[in-house]
Amino acid sequence: MAIERLIKFTLVFTLAVILMGAYTRLSDAGLGCPDWPGCYGHLAFPSASHDLANIESRFPDAQIEPEKAWLEMIHRYIAGTLGLMVLAILILCLKQPQAPKKLPIFIAGLIVFQAALGMWTVTMKLMPIVVMAHLIGGFSLFALLLLLYLRLKPLRIPGGDTYARKLIPLALVSLGVLVIQIILGGWTSSNYAALACTTLPICEGNWVDNLRFADAFSPFQGDHPSFEFGVLDYATRMTIHISHRIWAVVTAITLIVLALKLRYAQSHIMRNSGYLLVLLIIVQVGLGISNVVMNLPLGIAVSHNGGAALLLLTLVFINYALWRKA
Repeated sequence: MAIERLIKFTLVFTLAVILMGAYTRLSDAGLGCPDWPGCYGHLAFPSASHDLANIESRFPDAQIEPEKAWLEMIHRYIAGTLGLMVLAILILCLKQPQAPKKLPIFIAGLIVFQAALGMWTVTMKLMPIVVMAHLIGGFSLFALLLLLYLRLKPLRIPGGDTYARKLIPLALVSLGVLVIQIILGGWTSSNYAALACTTLPICEGNWVDNLRFADAFSPFQGDHPSFEFGVLDYATRMTIHISHRIWAVVTAITLIVLALKLRYAQSHIMRNSGYLLVLLIIVQVGLGISNVVMNLPLGIAVSHNGGAALLLLTLVFINYALWRKA
């Protein structure tokens, strides 16, 4: 069906938008254009000398960096394209009698809210709670599009798998644990805390006595001209980083336990999902360690975001399959 092909393509495109968003954020280009939806009042970053002179007079406090401005605008344009694709999915679902209606409507509402978060990310100068919400919104959109695809194209998993049915609580807990870890990762990134600890396994120095959980997880951090590069002190950023690192261990253990138990499911789809889960965990942990020991290289940091998105998709699939067909 045309709608199923469109959703599959949109899923891939959504992952591309997530990766582009991570690349933009990690390149410190989130404020490459200080206004929204345009860039210095233009549809794209202008190159004419008279336009540049006009920009300098209109935005006297802005640090004009064309490369970062183009990164930000490319991200906005592909995100806008994603919005049009979601609108097309909604229209096709509404026209198709047997297609779900509530889920595509919710997804369309989410993409509108994502656009608003994108605007607030700029107008509120990279406020961490807004940046993190924008990241979580993108991951949520990715997961919901998979759910919509699965509802349109039901899985053919043999019924009567009483063993798999017993894994439903563990699969749901695993999904919750992963979501918390993704939120912690978003909070770490939006507060520029990824390099707060540069040693393994936990952190350098007397980190235990310097933990500040109340400050680390306060959603509001006062008024600042800009939140770019972070406004928190070292101890607070260290607390955020350590929380993300420790919860990564909890997440890895929980997901590996689920994956090992899936080996004994009757359905080969569920068994293969378990193997994929183990592979993604190994890759994701390796990327996380590489971020620390290699001082957050851009390619690895972006891949770490992509790995989290694929882990989320895998767990959503596993939960759907167990609830729907087990």
